[in-house]
Amino acid sequence: MPIVLAVVDDVFKALADRTRRKILDELTEQNGQTLFEICGRLTTKHNLASTRQAISQHLAVLESAGLVRTRRQGRYKFHDFTPDPLERIAARWLTADPRRPRMRIHLSSVFVDDQDKALHFYTEVLGFVKKHEVPVGEYRWLTVVSPDDPDGTELLLEPDDHPAVKPYKEALVSDGIPATAFAVDDVQAEFDRLRGLGVEFTQKPTAMGPVITAVLDDTCGNLIQIAQQTE
Repeated sequence: MPIVLAVVDDVFKALADRTRRKILDELTEQNGQTLFEICGRLTTKHNLASTRQAISQHLAVLESAGLVRTRRQGRYKFHDFTPDPLERIAARWLTADPRRPRMRIHLSSVFVDDQDKALHFYTEVLGFVKKHEVPVGEYRWLTVVSPDDPDGTELLLEPDDHPAVKPYKEALVSDGIPATAFAVDDVQAEFDRLRGLGVEFTQKPTAMGPVITAVLDDTCGNLIQIAQQTE
């Protein structure tokens, strides 16, 4: 029999009765018991001398709440404890616990060979807006964000002066691999708009299963993919 996806009230109602909690204790200790075995355990271990009919009714309540499922083998009906409803209830509050750490993407980066040129391309051409510009020695902590989400994930236009970076970038470009990807609502429209601004593409809009993608040259040593979700 399939597990019933019970509402929260059904679960709490099922757990409110002491006998039903004892039944779950016994099934947790040993799953796959028959009604006869459950009655025997309740009598010998907990001194609960209920009739088989009463225990059968308790099991029906637990089953309707999704806490017990049954399976038949020949003449016998076996009962199993299923914790799924309890896990869903626990997750409802645990995920809202302000003490529970939550990880999110705050910053991403792309290596550029010229920060001024990159700032122009990413703002004036691609349409991002500048978020931070802080002098850091020879370079700047220079970030841009989407105008639709100014407090969202920032893109750092990071200088590529580290010796390991340029060979890495060159290898990606040589193999046609984008350094990162940006989401757009309409790849074809964005392709046409950017082509009109002189942007070079290494891949025209192409359907790839659930997405349509295109790849452009950011003029700063990177290939950038733009992608549209279609499903």
